[in-house]
Order: sequence, then structure tokens, then C-alpha cells
Amino acid sequence: MTRVLLVYHDENVADIEGDELRRAGYEVDRCAGPIGGEACPVLNGRRCWQVDKADVLVYDTWDAELGHPQLIEDLLDLHPDKPLVLTSPVSTELFSPARRDEARSLIVAGSRAELAGAIQRALHRPTRPETLRARARREQPSYGRAHW
Repeated sequence: MTRVLLVYHDENVADIEGDELRRAGYEVDRCAGPIGGEACPVLNGRRCWQVDKADVLVYDTWDAELGHPQLIEDLLDLHPDKPLVLTSPVSTELFSPARRDEARSLIVAGSRAELAGAIQRALHRPTRPETLRARARREQPSYGRAHW
């Protein structure tokens, strides 16, 4: 079963869309946000355990005042192999110039009815070259002193 991680700011919308995705056959988790007094790892430049466990992310970008481009760039940097679906378009002009082409290629679900289809498109999208490079860097063996 495909595991979807919902990263939503509005709990009510997350509940509704999570229920619809469950009925469509997905396993759904919601971002726990900062827990245990610790800040969000992604916002602090660290990988997130919930993102690691998910097959695909759905990020609620409806509220334009929340600094979405920076969080999206951080997610792409920290989890380059994780498919990402946005719930609303985000202006590519808000991204750093080096990321604008990548931002244009993000999958957007224009409505709740389009969400499951957008998830499937994201899951079946060809792997981006930068994703392959990042994956190769992570999988390279470390030959530090501990191995000698």
C-alpha cells in the first residue's frame, strides 16, 4: 500500500483529504510537526523520519504567506528521491533562480478531486538527474579511519 504523508497547516482540510485518500486505497500519515519540544527537522536542515517512511508527500501550499518556496527547496534538497505533490501552484519567481526550472516541473493537484491522480503521476514520474546524483552520494561507502 502506498504511504502518503500530508504536510498541511489546516487540520480540518488534512482530515477531509486524508479520509478521501484512505477511501482511494492509500495509507495516510500526517506530519507531526515539531514534537517533543524539538523544531521541525526540515526547517533546520535535517532529514525527517516521517518523510523517510512515506512513499510520496502532499504539501498544502494554499496559504501563500507561509514561505512555501523555502520549505519546498529544503524538501527537495533533503529528500531528493521523494515524490512531491503540491495542493496549489506556487509562483516560480519566489524560488531561487537556480531552482526555477525544477519548480516549474512540480506536480500540482488543482483540486481535491485531482489529488489521487496527481499522487499517481508523482509516483510514476521518471527520476530526475539531480535525484540520481543525490542518491549516489548517499550510497557511496565511507572509508574513514574506522575501516582501517
